[in-house]
Amino acid sequence: MSTSRDRLLSLSACGDAVALRSAFGDLCAEFGKVARLDVVTMTEAEHRRALCFLRLESAAQEGQLMTSLGAARFGDDLLMVVDLQPVSALTVR
Repeated sequence: MSTSRDRLLSLSACGDAVALRSAFGDLCAEFGKVARLDVVTMTEAEHRRALCFLRLESAAQEGQLMTSLGAARFGDDLLMVVDLQPVSALTVR
């Protein structure tokens, strides 16, 4: 059985923001109802990342998520940074 942290690492296989948003939302739902989730992707050279800003229904749920997955506070939101597959891994050869 995979842990939440293992599942977090597996998010790097998501090919786009839509797939990542769905998978990340499912992962975070383990801690409570997701009230808001915004995903911003960025690419620099070959390196891709997604910034995931989220809120859960309660501070207690957010605290559990922070402890389990290593999320940080960013204003009123929680922030998780997900390293995605490099651009070269997405191109078809």
